[in-house]
Amino acid sequence: MMMKKAELLAPAGDLARAKTAIRYGADAVYLGGRSFSLRSRASNFSMEDIKEVCAFAKEYGCAVHVTVNMIPHDEDFEGLKEYLIALQEYGVKAIICASAAIMKICRECAPKLEIHCSTQMSVTNSEGAALMHDVFGADRVVLARECTMEEVKKITAVSKAETEAFIHGGMCVNYSGRCTLSNRMTLRDANRGGCAQSCRWQYHLYDGSEEITDDPLFTAGSRDLFAADQIYDLMAAGVSSLKIEGRMKTEYYIASIVSAYRRLIDEIAENDGPLSEERMAYHRKEILRGENRETWSGFYEEKAEENSLIYHPNSDANVNHDFLGTVVSYDPISQTAVIETRNPFSVNEEFEILSPRKENRIMKVTWIRNEEGEYLERSKTPMAHLTVPAPFEMKKEDIVRRAG
Repeated sequence: MMMKKAELLAPAGDLARAKTAIRYGADAVYLGGRSFSLRSRASNFSMEDIKEVCAFAKEYGCAVHVTVNMIPHDEDFEGLKEYLIALQEYGVKAIICASAAIMKICRECAPKLEIHCSTQMSVTNSEGAALMHDVFGADRVVLARECTMEEVKKITAVSKAETEAFIHGGMCVNYSGRCTLSNRMTLRDANRGGCAQSCRWQYHLYDGSEEITDDPLFTAGSRDLFAADQIYDLMAAGVSSLKIEGRMKTEYYIASIVSAYRRLIDEIAENDGPLSEERMAYHRKEILRGENRETWSGFYEEKAEENSLIYHPNSDANVNHDFLGTVVSYDPISQTAVIETRNPFSVNEEFEILSPRKENRIMKVTWIRNEEGEYLERSKTPMAHLTVPAPFEMKKEDIVRRAG
């Protein structure tokens, strides 16, 4: 019996990033509207945008999930029914929510929408999963990121609802994102869309009146989750959806991370078993090409030791400079491509081209020409349109990065 291939669920902070995730291999995308969603700064989807992404996703056989995951106060329910009815009409498959009240309202006014219980509800046991399904009508339970692999297996084995697990991206230092630091320090409610990410600030620590921090200052920020080595176990356990965090991330991050996990999931499914260490090393490298932050394997291995936190100040030295640009156009006659640049590159460097649902390709840049027809030794200006030789066909919006 072939292993069930889990859904790859990707984040989308706006319409462009949603389309990027879909083109690069996501089975489903999750996004937030301008109301009723956490990550309000990343929730750039108007109702027209949601309608458009649903139509675009349908062309690729991709599902759209919408986050309705704020913790509502009385004044937050105004317009909710109309919003849910519109999502259903547009073709949204599911809402992700953290409120039993919102679940109840959704069942009453938009019954075709699936209800996915958010990780904010901290489901860490099979009884909790059963409650979400039997009492609140959840079709899927997004498991708490604090679950160990053994807990994921046990819950999934008996759950009547599908299970979903995080595999990559930001981790909250509070339990399943239940944080009040932002509220206390900035009056921005983390559970109503206003998290200021206070855990990632740098702090002076005092013992009474004596400062005990030196350099670096203290931060409680967690490393990002990186669960490539756990994908086989999650799929073998029957987890239905594997979720990437990152609605605040760039198009380059989305393209590189989604395409890399797409290949890993597909290869595990085709192999119908765990991959060799050689193949896993390849996939780890590919996934981490898109990362800017340090990573760890989360709680799947049943421990959160000192290597799970970031203990140094933020620095531009940690920023990933591999993203070189995107393809604007390709000319098959002259075999050239116009690149809209991001980071600097030089003549004789090697490019790696990321194309949706294709193997990555390598080429060498033997010359660079600007819009005035001048030949350059080095590209230094972001957002410039430069022409380079193109030994194979490229498509508009293909990603160009430094060969690694």
